Amino acid sequence: MLCRTRSTALLVATGLLAAVLATTAPADAIRPAPSARAAAPQDDPPQLRRQGRWLVDEQGRVVIVHGFNLVWKLDPYVPPDSAEGFTAADADWLAEHGFNGVRLGTLWAGITPDAPGVGDPSYRAGWQRVMDLLSDRGIWMQLDMHQDQWHETYGGEGVPDWAVHRPAVLGLLPPVNLPFPIGYWTPENSLVFDQFWANRHGGIDHWAAAWRIAAEWWRDQPHLMGYDLINEPWMGLEWLSCFTGGCAGAYQRELQPAYEKVTRAIREVDPDNVVWWEPQQLAAGRPVPTYLEPMAGEGQLGYSWHNYCQDVFLESQGLPVGNVENCWRFSRERTSTALAQADRMDAAPMMSEWGATDNLRAIEIDAAVADESLMGWTHWAYKQWQDPTTADDAQGMFRDDTDFGSVKEEKLRLLVRTYAQATAGTPLAMSFDAGTGDFSYRYRSNGIDAPTEIFVSPLHYPDGYDLAVTGGQWAPGTGGRIEVRPDVPGQEVAVRITAR
Repeated sequence: MLCRTRSTALLVATGLLAAVLATTAPADAIRPAPSARAAAPQDDPPQLRRQGRWLVDEQGRVVIVHGFNLVWKLDPYVPPDSAEGFTAADADWLAEHGFNGVRLGTLWAGITPDAPGVGDPSYRAGWQRVMDLLSDRGIWMQLDMHQDQWHETYGGEGVPDWAVHRPAVLGLLPPVNLPFPIGYWTPENSLVFDQFWANRHGGIDHWAAAWRIAAEWWRDQPHLMGYDLINEPWMGLEWLSCFTGGCAGAYQRELQPAYEKVTRAIREVDPDNVVWWEPQQLAAGRPVPTYLEPMAGEGQLGYSWHNYCQDVFLESQGLPVGNVENCWRFSRERTSTALAQADRMDAAPMMSEWGATDNLRAIEIDAAVADESLMGWTHWAYKQWQDPTTADDAQGMFRDDTDFGSVKEEKLRLLVRTYAQATAGTPLAMSFDAGTGDFSYRYRSNGIDAPTEIFVSPLHYPDGYDLAVTGGQWAPGTGGRIEVRPDVPGQEVAVRITAR
């Protein structure tokens, strides 16, 4: 995961500070409504598919995800069945607060720990326990082959021990193990990534084989929303060109061919689920272009992107150049870039990492920009989980991972939102004021015979709320939701909720 210090620490280390361009999401970034599709066979599990820029459920409704990252970075790379880890109580907590999605850290090191292409059934069982708890509560899951700094040898995690091949000359010396994220910039760690992208030692092939195994395991998993191929790919010794200009050549020579190879491996066993591609790592914290292209014959791609405003770190360190209000421009520019990139590669976008801070203003800004661009998200992170690759302990939702009573209440109030979870039509505009609870939503209805479901925050209406629907009717739903149906299919519907 890219903690809030990775790209910004690079700014400090190199002394390269660039102005963030102020742009807003283009008006034409919202695609037309997906058409209603035939009902799925009864034995098909509920899963999300890509239609245009949207993710849609088995009824054809547009799903907007709000949730968290769940990545256990310590061996055995799956959270234990304990209060510190993940239990039914955690799944209940997520559902009760309206979080309908998670990004699960299904690591290469856990999937094939002993040999290339040999899956570990105990690892599958460990995650299956968690997946069953989440699916029982209707929570969507993106599987994330997470890595930070490649491996524990370099102060990170991600790849199996057998996949670590130190460069010949540097391998004669003890490895340099520096704190995250500085370890990325060591010559050896960058060389290791360069060897991987060149498929030295069969690295790309073995990675593809691990994903093929994961897809065989979980292709029929209810509430799956696909496979995130690699967390924040580091492009090796050319990182400075990625920092300054986006390194177009790295995409063309390395990232795009590797992604296509792994996607083909997944398609051998799973033709249906979304495959998520990420841009090079430094695009998360720098206003640089991205260069992913469509894949011939592939219609189920997702664009998994991260958003980390450099000013949050600078301000937290007391540096006078940091101003969190600059994050309005930064977040809008990154969102606009993500929408354009997703459109270019024929993918559905999702902001799969952001936050990683207790800076309430930064969280408020990023959440508001996500709403205005109708962007789904998974916040970093649900729990701290002894994270070895982070610069502080301000990234989880709890002061004590074993105690729900230690929740950071002001932070929770910003993340728990009234929002449209499933829309029978095309989302047009959405806003939520975490201070007042004011919510507004507009969508263009279609002929889907299913309600639009809006989750109503349990935190923002202590004396109840007033609800008005124009162009439709509403009724109470389940799990803190209301259900809205249009008066006439095809017309625009507006929903307004205010606190009493």
